Amino acid sequence: MSAADKSTANEQVRETVRAGYAAIATGQQSSCCGGGGCCGSQRGNQADPNRLAQAIGYDAETLATLPEGANMGLSCGNPIAIAALREGQTVLDLGSGGGFDVFQAGEKVKASGRVIGVDMTPEMLAKARQNIEHYRQRTGLDNVEFRLGEIEHLPVADASVDVVLSNCVINLSPDKPQVWREIFRALKPGGKISVSDLALLQPLPDNIRAMAAALVGCVAGAALVEETRAMLEKTGFKSIVLTPKPDYVRNMQDWNDPLYRQIAETLPKGEEIADYVVSLSIEAQKSNQFIGDTMKGGSEKATLNAQNPH
Repeated sequence: MSAADKSTANEQVRETVRAGYAAIATGQQSSCCGGGGCCGSQRGNQADPNRLAQAIGYDAETLATLPEGANMGLSCGNPIAIAALREGQTVLDLGSGGGFDVFQAGEKVKASGRVIGVDMTPEMLAKARQNIEHYRQRTGLDNVEFRLGEIEHLPVADASVDVVLSNCVINLSPDKPQVWREIFRALKPGGKISVSDLALLQPLPDNIRAMAAALVGCVAGAALVEETRAMLEKTGFKSIVLTPKPDYVRNMQDWNDPLYRQIAETLPKGEEIADYVVSLSIEAQKSNQFIGDTMKGGSEKATLNAQNPH
């Protein structure tokens, strides 16, 4: 594929994702990839975002305080739980949607901190900005904002962020190495990432990959765990810890999610979706020290933590 053809294909993926998220933001669709719930939970045809959020580690009390519509069931993990956010930090959330993780992070960094949400969908951005007033009134804080932009081209300055969050979004990007380079650029020396994403333990069978490509960009676009580790290392991250969490996918199947059920029914006998697709917690850090070109700096071998914390 030529560079021009690849660029055209990548833009087509972005437009498909953008259209899907616009439909979610306006209530026309309940899943980011159509058909089922790529990163969202359904039981029958009724979306149940709170049920999914609690299953992946968000507590009911916190969920009850969020602005209406901030939780749209688009998560596949809980990056806030592992981020250990502190007062005064600047946090960047990639693919911020209705502000689900942004508003929670804002309360943790308090008045001296700042949380920036980035989303490429104007409809999502409008929804998130409408939610700010509710957040201000409830918390007394004025420390969150939402910016329009693609995660491959983040609208933030170099070395300006302490922590980068992302929840089930990087898997949607057609150029993941560029996303990691942008994250690295935006982080301050010593800054870290706390990401939840969909990933593959092994390549999907050909028939499922073809089906997923048509139905679900988020599963078809997921990278192998080892590929994720390699991208992080090449970018220059250190202290990398990757933790697969198969329970997310098992829950989606058990809850009769149409998409995950369809994939499960197509797998070879004796295999399950969690043998292939997992929610992956990604932790890593940008070094405090730089010699020469930081993008070529030394990296530390990643650790694959295969234990299931649930």
